[in-house]
Amino acid sequence: MRSAVLAWFRRDLRLGDNPAWADATSSADAVAALVVVEPPLLAAAGRWRRQAYLAALDGLDQSLRESGAALWVAVGDPAEVVPRVAEQIGAARVVVNADVTRWSTARDRKVSQALAVPMVGHWGTVVHPPGSVLTTAKTLSRVFTPFYKRWVQATLPPAAYSGSAKILDPPQEFTIAATLKDLTSDSWNERQALDQVTGWLNRVNTYHDRRDQFAEAGTSRLSVALHFGLVSPRYLAEVLDTENDGGASFVRQLAWRDWYTHLTAEHPDIDRVSLRPQFERIEWTSGPEAEARFCAWRDGMTGYPIVDCAMRELAATGWMHNRLRMIAASFLVKDLLVDWRWGERWFRRMLADGDLAQNAGNWQWVAGTGPDAAPYFRIFNPVVQSRRFDPQGNHLRRWLPELTRLTDHDIHAPWQATPLDLAAAGVTLDCEYPSPIVDHAEARKQTIAAYQQAISQTR
Repeated sequence: MRSAVLAWFRRDLRLGDNPAWADATSSADAVAALVVVEPPLLAAAGRWRRQAYLAALDGLDQSLRESGAALWVAVGDPAEVVPRVAEQIGAARVVVNADVTRWSTARDRKVSQALAVPMVGHWGTVVHPPGSVLTTAKTLSRVFTPFYKRWVQATLPPAAYSGSAKILDPPQEFTIAATLKDLTSDSWNERQALDQVTGWLNRVNTYHDRRDQFAEAGTSRLSVALHFGLVSPRYLAEVLDTENDGGASFVRQLAWRDWYTHLTAEHPDIDRVSLRPQFERIEWTSGPEAEARFCAWRDGMTGYPIVDCAMRELAATGWMHNRLRMIAASFLVKDLLVDWRWGERWFRRMLADGDLAQNAGNWQWVAGTGPDAAPYFRIFNPVVQSRRFDPQGNHLRRWLPELTRLTDHDIHAPWQATPLDLAAAGVTLDCEYPSPIVDHAEARKQTIAAYQQAISQTR
């Protein structure tokens, strides 16, 4: 009889098209599926990501029960738990799907050193693994378009199919009910996520034209399922029809997702260090002024409705449309001149799909501090963006009820409305709604000067 294998799940909470699970169930007669809930990571996650994670754990447990057994769940340090469970089941190997953050690589190194058996890594969280999409010089491209051209030409990895190994039931102390007694989230499993994919495939052809209209349902809303691995990104790349503009545009987003993961593998400090060193010299707003500006932004009280709408939606739901993420991030960095790292940390905590590689990569893109980023002088005008992508103000009215009675024109910039129109709408600036925290035109000049000063110091 072949030995048992321990499959340790992390951000890959599905059974289908899961390389680590396929390996485990195909290479042994018996397999145990383990999740180790790490209290420090759970505490660092905000309400919405924590809720989504626990729901996905419950969903994975349900999927396993349908296959005849249950999920092994423990709370604690993986370096203690994984070796103990591996020894308990007589595992010959531990299999995982790898990750690229500095925390995950340090954790895996520590666990591997504590194990008496090998730990084998696969890649189930990206389409193409880090190191597989390189230039002719065998380096990772620092420009997205060349990366994308090679990425889209690369052969898709084969689908990963589960084997026939017996799934081992956990003893009582390792059941999800025993270890997560306060689990109150609704279950969320891969079948539901795949139903979401099916619904998206029926309307993805409109994605190219509608993806920036944040008041409409023009995006997939698959980012949370992708973050927790309820959906295989490889599977998505396989089933999308790239012959239409919508499918091709969405696949390009999967490539951006891979690129930021590959960049993070090379630069684990992507959330802490600007990948363009000259911009480490930017003189950001500091002290009490920076704190006040950040708090106004965080709380949705900047006086710019599009920014405040986005931040209030984030706080209330754990989600924000990609266009709104860019607008809100640009405002913090390039209108308020607050260090992009402050915003990156807040987004990552609050977003249900909060992901270090994607979040930090996109913040560096907006800030102009990363590779192939938006030029430092590209600064979103929040009023222009608001009128272009939510012309009737429907999304603004949903999250800013105090402005509901303003006209479709005035709701985007209440300070530009006449006193009579404000009074008719029941709005008094700095009473029902704040005046703008900064003047956009003046803030733009100050930001460009700060960036130019940083650049000049490197010459």
